[in-house]
Amino acid sequence: MTDRTLLPENQLGPAEKLLDLVLGSSAHLWHNRPGLDVDGKWYPRRDLARNRHLARGVTVRPGLFLPAATTLYSKLLELYELNVVLMAHFASYALKETDWRDLKVACAALMLVQTRSGQPVHDDDGTVAFYDDDHRRIGEAMLLYYEHKSARMMAPKSVLRVAELLETPEIAELNRLAGFGDPASKKPPLGRWKSAARSWLRVREHNRPMLEGLVAAGYKETIKKLARKAGYKPESAAFFELLGWKQKQAAGGHRSVGLDGTLDVHRRERFDGISEAEICEAIVTQRLRYKDVVGRLPKDMGLTPAILVALLPTLSDRDLRIMTPTLESMGLLTEPEIRARWEVAIANATDQRALNIAKNVRDQGVKAKLEEAADNAARQAVAAATAEVDVHVMFLIDKSGSMSGAIEQSKEALSRILAGFSAEKVHIATFDTMGTHLAPKAPTRAAVQHMLADIRAEGGTLHASGVRALRRAGRVIPRTAKLVVIVVGDEAGETGQNFAQAFAECGYEPSAFALLVNVAVTRGRTVQDAALAAGAPFSQVTIEQFDDPYQVPRVLRALLDAPRAAPKKQFGLVERVMSTPLLELRS
Repeated sequence: MTDRTLLPENQLGPAEKLLDLVLGSSAHLWHNRPGLDVDGKWYPRRDLARNRHLARGVTVRPGLFLPAATTLYSKLLELYELNVVLMAHFASYALKETDWRDLKVACAALMLVQTRSGQPVHDDDGTVAFYDDDHRRIGEAMLLYYEHKSARMMAPKSVLRVAELLETPEIAELNRLAGFGDPASKKPPLGRWKSAARSWLRVREHNRPMLEGLVAAGYKETIKKLARKAGYKPESAAFFELLGWKQKQAAGGHRSVGLDGTLDVHRRERFDGISEAEICEAIVTQRLRYKDVVGRLPKDMGLTPAILVALLPTLSDRDLRIMTPTLESMGLLTEPEIRARWEVAIANATDQRALNIAKNVRDQGVKAKLEEAADNAARQAVAAATAEVDVHVMFLIDKSGSMSGAIEQSKEALSRILAGFSAEKVHIATFDTMGTHLAPKAPTRAAVQHMLADIRAEGGTLHASGVRALRRAGRVIPRTAKLVVIVVGDEAGETGQNFAQAFAECGYEPSAFALLVNVAVTRGRTVQDAALAAGAPFSQVTIEQFDDPYQVPRVLRALLDAPRAAPKKQFGLVERVMSTPLLELRS
């Protein structure tokens, strides 16, 4: 047994780099609360009382979490250096096909500063033969992309964060080392961010309802910061008036807008001195949103049930899920109309954050519903990844003695994953030297936990026994279906050739192999070698990735979209990325 991966890090190609990026990167770069840095991983500071191992962590302030930012940006740089075109398509894919906001920010930042910027290429006689590809336009298009009511376009905060990321000294140094800026300059390379940000602001100044909507949504201060950082010069005083932004002449005396003394500044006054009923009336008549209200409430009143009810129409499904503990404490979840709206939000969950929220509620029924939200997120991820082709998934869970101390972590990860699959398309077995077929009683996280509860780590290791157990149980994979084999464990055991042979003997034809790495003692390579023997692609992700509630749906989609072997002509993640049209600037 060895402790090697399929390819050394320095031999990974663009496809493997792309999978590693999607499967192995942190979901969040920015956190709005104090945290702890434990070996480069962010944890909420409030978890310190419950987890002793966090005591060695270093306190970090709210804001950008540097270890995650440098890791993600470094991986994007590696992908760019390996294949510029793949990186250009991946940036377009990140914007239009994912909801990973921080990935959009990092991709836009890289595309805005990279060197492929439409430079002229000259013939021997000095004339311009042609112009190079201008991939910086993709970064500009990411910032300027607009689609009515779409959650995929970049919000004002994301546009600002692109500059904040590029200005971070560690990221600026990475860009200089990549040749994206003057190595002697003290200023961080920003590429075309300022011009793109000015264009973003100009579009909204020209479209007053759009700007008013952003102000009502609580982005007033963000837009001010954007204007300052980009050096934006508004065309009329109305821009300043709507933002409630008083102006004074600059030291150089060059300002000309909003300085004639007639600026009618729109200020949002506090609600001090008026009744709860009047506040609710103002919310309804002025169509105020949650962010625009909470900071203006009288200190002796705060957020009340009546005010929250008035704000409910402006809250998104995600807001409602996050605010579940508040809704419960105010007794609002017992109101039929509010409960119905909340349950719709549960059904529409796209991440598993509800599992963390469930820890802060008391009612068992509410807890169960929040866990249902996590199941719904997994189902949506599986449905999205399998929409184009019939996919069956075989989960083989290592319960051998070498997994002692790690088996519980496998159970927790699987409880977050397996509820996403329909019973007829997921095939589950545990194995040591003997395989055992498993089937949850219901397609829920609770049923999966019940199914896995009695599993203990003991015995030898024979991956093939799990395959044979599924065959004995009569589990059949249609010939027209794609079979993805996902093994959970340390892949120590028999040779990969023997493992691959078991599939052929049982009449199964894997389209891809994946490994959820969970190592208690030592690491083998049975699954990797089986993939090589079967001529199928292999991908892997560490089991710790499933601790992140945002990462579970993302990893599921990526595993099911893993690159397929060329002879099978099946559509995988890299093919999906490369088929995404490059973003273009709209006139």
